[in-house]
Amino acid sequence: MKELANKKDFIETVQMKGLTISLIASADSTEIIHHKLDPDTRWALEPEEGWVALEYLFILSGELKLLTKEGFTLYKAGDSFYRNPVTEHYVFQSVGTTEFLYVSSQPVFHRYSQISRDLVNLAISIEQKDGYTSDHCGRISKLSMLVGEKLALDSQQLLRLNMASFFHDIGKVKIPLEILLKPGELTAEEWQTMKNHSIYGRQLLEETKLPLLKSVGEIVEQHHERYDGKGYPYGLSKDEIRIEASIISVVDSFDAMTTDRPYHKAKSSEEAISEIARCKGTMYFPEVVDAFISIQKYMN
Repeated sequence: MKELANKKDFIETVQMKGLTISLIASADSTEIIHHKLDPDTRWALEPEEGWVALEYLFILSGELKLLTKEGFTLYKAGDSFYRNPVTEHYVFQSVGTTEFLYVSSQPVFHRYSQISRDLVNLAISIEQKDGYTSDHCGRISKLSMLVGEKLALDSQQLLRLNMASFFHDIGKVKIPLEILLKPGELTAEEWQTMKNHSIYGRQLLEETKLPLLKSVGEIVEQHHERYDGKGYPYGLSKDEIRIEASIISVVDSFDAMTTDRPYHKAKSSEEAISEIARCKGTMYFPEVVDAFISIQKYMN
């Protein structure tokens, strides 16, 4: 399809991991925003109190999959999607590199771009604090979403899982480096400090004042809770723990076991899966473990 605008004609462009958004035109409160998504990137529409805009998508190239209760609906180049207003959560996933136009009858770009910048700043803060965590977060997000889809979470849960899984370790930015990067075993006092990272994570996300990030703070705070109530920070158990947090717990453990760390060598995927299966019903929610094992073909 012929390009609608050259990059030099874009009014403003913002980039973040997997996504580039560019304001093409703005007049009388209506905005047209170009989106470019890398393969397997998720993008969402969500309802918001007081927001009554018409929101319209037109696919320029590539494909978008929309999760529905019946499975997926596929939107190809030339297809469109709109709601007026948005009253449900819609989570799209790109199939290959995908470009689309997003039109809103209320101005959204500068708030949207500020959210993007804030997300980028959070991600950079993770990278600067702990190089291991940056790649780790991407892997956690990918596998968590596969587990969430396997468990048939609804669109709102998947949207929050996507954000919480990527930012689950953001609280580590407040942990002293001598503890975070210590090559040996932590002392009891150091371990207590380290465990606070999940509480710090919720605090940091709530401090952004971004509605979506504030809504996932509780999930981030709970991702080290255990099914048997022996986790932290609050000793929650079973259904007291958000399902999204239970998913991140399993995936996070798998990634930690299969990655070289200063204090241990990586296990094989098979060894890690065996360990997770052994802890089913104690550390981990049984249904989540079953779903996780069922997607193991995506783990290499």
